Parts: sequence; structure tokens; C-alpha cells
Amino acid sequence: MIGSFSIGFLRIGWIDVVDVLLVTVLFYQLYKLLTGSVALKIFLGLMSIYLLYLVVKAAGMELLTSILGQFMSVGVLASIILFQQEIRRFLLTIGKATAFDRMRVFPWRREVPSERMSITPFVEAAKSLAGKNTGALIAFTMVSDLKFYADSGDLIDAAVSKRLLMSIFNKTSPLHDGAVIINNNRIKAARCILPVSENPDVPASMGLRHRAAIGLTEVTDSVVLVVSEETGQISLVRGGEVFRNLSSSDLRARLNEFLFDAAPKPANASASATEVAA
Repeated sequence: MIGSFSIGFLRIGWIDVVDVLLVTVLFYQLYKLLTGSVALKIFLGLMSIYLLYLVVKAAGMELLTSILGQFMSVGVLASIILFQQEIRRFLLTIGKATAFDRMRVFPWRREVPSERMSITPFVEAAKSLAGKNTGALIAFTMVSDLKFYADSGDLIDAAVSKRLLMSIFNKTSPLHDGAVIINNNRIKAARCILPVSENPDVPASMGLRHRAAIGLTEVTDSVVLVVSEETGQISLVRGGEVFRNLSSSDLRARLNEFLFDAAPKPANASASATEVAA
């Protein structure tokens, strides 16, 4: 074998080294994806059964090999059923990393608004809601289509205004529980369900609203405005990164930056759910 070398009685080629390194990286990424969840224990259990299968097969135990072989034959289908949530998260991460939309391979996919959206209603509504300790969750659509999440709530398709936002998030309103999605300068839907982040690094001080905002920005390039019901603090979340305790001027500046001045940055796994002081 060209480029091969010996270690004891083993003859190893460079292709074998690359193969082992790639498998190591694959298993490490699987561990990172599954860590902190029940799925990790299930995965370790399946791997233990597979290793037992290899051992009994090498030992020539035909009956036990046959039984475990039948189990392993349906292992792929069973894994898809057991790990459907983790597979979905993995595929969403891969799809987000490719970022075809950001490279403008398909420029016709995004509708360009006829005029720049005014952020004043959002700043004023957030300030008023924060003063009353009324929670709010507002997701701004960027390149990623949030139609799936919009369909989970009540479609509104109304012009943006401070009074309408205040009415939606009023504690007595039937629409206050959930997120409002903004698309093409309009309030597309309210009472929308967002994916909750499963990142174990999210501080315990962050409630369900912040986790939902982080979860959405982990799988899309959207920007999410959060008003905490407990503390009245205003936060912005982008790429899994949380900017907390923003004043009205800080909120206006960051909304202008995130929505208009700069292209969304891909989420960094090591910086996910990081708190940034305002």
C-alpha cells in the first residue's frame, strides 16, 4: 500500500488514518448534539448493544448473534424514530450553515419590502410594556421564512403600530401568550409557538420567553425582541446571542444595526446563549 507504515503487526495507510479521524470527529459532533439530553443515554445503550453484537459474533455464539442481528437489522429505522428531534436539529443546523439565501444563489426567494420599516412602534411599545412589567416576544423575519411558526398562531396581517402591539400583549388579551411575527413591515401573526432552546449553557435566570427567542435564532437568522415579565428588562436575541437590559436608545440602535445595517451572522456554538452587557 502506497504511503503505508507499520505499527507492530498492523499495516496502516494514510487513508486509514483519515478514516479514523473522520469517524472520531463524527462521534464527537454526535456527542455534542446529544449531550444534556435523554437521547445521549439511548445512543450509548444502542452502541453498547452493537459492541456486544460484534463480540458475540467474533466469539462464534450463533444463537445470540442471530438474535442481536435481528435487532441490529431494524436499528436504522429505530434510530430515526428515537432521534427524530435530534436529527431535525442537526439538519436545521446544516441547512443554516450552508446559507444559500445569504449567498444570494436564489435571490428571488425573498420578497423585498417597498419601503424601510419604521422601528419606532417597536421601541415605544417595548418601553411601555417594560414599564408595566408586561411580557412580550416579537420575531423579525430576515431571510429565513418563518411561515411554519406563523402558521402555529393566529394570522393577523395588519400594519405595525404601537397601540396594536400593546393590545396584543395586554395580559387580558387572548393573543398575549406566544410570539408576534413581523414580516414585510406587517404583523403577520400572533400567539405563535417558537422552538425552545435546549442549550444547557442558557442561564437559569432566563425564562421561557428568552429560551424561545434563543431557540428560534439558533435555527433561523431572525432577530427577536423580548420584554421580560419578571424584571421588565428589554433584550434582543440574534444568532443565539442575548443582548440584555437595553435602554430605548440602545434598542433603537441595535434594531437598526441588526435589521438594516449588517447581514445576520451565523450562530457560533461556543457563543450560543451568551449574555452581552448593554
